Amino acid sequence: MRVLCAFPEAMSSSSSCPPSCLALVALFLALLLHLSLSFQAGDRRPLPVDRATGLKEKTLILLDVSTKNPVRTVNENFLSLQLDPSIIHDGWLDFLSSKRLVTLARGLSPAFLRFGGKRTDFLQFQNLRNPAKSRGGPGPDYYLKNYEDEPNNYRSMHGRAVNGSQLGKDYIQLKRLLQPIRIYSRASLYGPNIGRPRKNVIALLDGFMKVAGSTVDAVTWQHCYIDGRVVKVMDFLKTRLLDTLSDQIRKIQKVVNTYTPGKKIWLEGVVTTSAGGTNNLSDSYAAGFLWLNTLGMLANQGIDVVIRHSFFDHGYNHLVDQNFNPLPDYWLSLLYKRLIGPKVLAVHVAGLQRKPRPGRVIRDKLRIYAHCTNHHNHNYVRGSITLFIINLHRSRKKIKLAGTLRDKLVHQYLLQPYGQEGLKSRSVQLNGQPLMMVDDGTLPELKPRPLRAGRTLVIPPVTMGFYVVKNVNALACRYR
Repeated sequence: MRVLCAFPEAMSSSSSCPPSCLALVALFLALLLHLSLSFQAGDRRPLPVDRATGLKEKTLILLDVSTKNPVRTVNENFLSLQLDPSIIHDGWLDFLSSKRLVTLARGLSPAFLRFGGKRTDFLQFQNLRNPAKSRGGPGPDYYLKNYEDEPNNYRSMHGRAVNGSQLGKDYIQLKRLLQPIRIYSRASLYGPNIGRPRKNVIALLDGFMKVAGSTVDAVTWQHCYIDGRVVKVMDFLKTRLLDTLSDQIRKIQKVVNTYTPGKKIWLEGVVTTSAGGTNNLSDSYAAGFLWLNTLGMLANQGIDVVIRHSFFDHGYNHLVDQNFNPLPDYWLSLLYKRLIGPKVLAVHVAGLQRKPRPGRVIRDKLRIYAHCTNHHNHNYVRGSITLFIINLHRSRKKIKLAGTLRDKLVHQYLLQPYGQEGLKSRSVQLNGQPLMMVDDGTLPELKPRPLRAGRTLVIPPVTMGFYVVKNVNALACRYR
């Protein structure tokens, strides 16, 4: 922390100083002697200083990034998407050929596309040309249907339960049935797609990993932040809520690394609010704080892929609404895709945290993540670094780039709500310009605001943004 204080300038001495002036000088010297004795006696209180009018104490946050080696490298398709089977049930499938929807989907490529969700458990497969069925017993479709989503909830959905060991055996059987079929022989298998890792869910995962940990290509689970029936706009700004995901990651990693160290882990389904979301909240600018923090936290802790539920769907948790208009989380995802590469860098800050007190956890309201800039973005040379910053404070924060980032040119992509609704807005602006599609086949140009070299970054209150630090020539970012 750096505190700037204003002191009055010392007056130059004069041999022709009047008596009244000499008296003031003598008084000043006596005061200095008294203060000196006080310090020698152990009084360490700061000197009372008269500040100039309008001058306030300010905290300047110094920021540097380790550029030699990445701390993590995630999948090129790290941010991926999900479509829920409800689009079939509700008659929306034909709209997937919409030019506008295809344009929006193309903007978020490359990505995995997961077709799944709770309604998958009730789909009926009709595959009359399944060669596995001719050998007797259930074929692959049986297992694909019955073990699609959150096996820990089968008792409530189907009236029966399944333990981790049996689930693992069924995955092994599914893999065996898929391999002789030409179109499935090289298919990847992911699971068990459990829900929130409470005690009983962790027990299920433990049994599954013991039996089938080496069978799956990645271990998957799902996460929901808030009960959509009781959510309020201020809930999206609670650091305690943002940090619930970190604890879940550690629980999953502990079990996975016990049986298959280094196995990839995917968050295969994440929503901000349950029960389909909440109108004007989970589809608003405010929900973006959870989404951007999720992306930063998952990559920083080594999760390989996150699949957003849902790209286009019913309810309010999606990226595109039912009129095919992109929502705030879509624009946030688009910026992430354009600017963020898979290599994660370590961030070093000074002046960010308050001094912790016994028994109290400091939860940062200013969150800073750093990655190598996406090497597919030809506006930036390799070796550039992209920061993304979340400011949950009700005051602006000033960040001074230091070390390897000092005196570099910066491109700012500041995302703020657009309109009178504030945090509840379903529209956003980039550097003061509203974001909207040019036409059904064209996304808008994402124009940065150039900042001069050495300029302090000023992060407005309750906002989020991306900052590309150009020409850093970071060793970790020069090669793929």
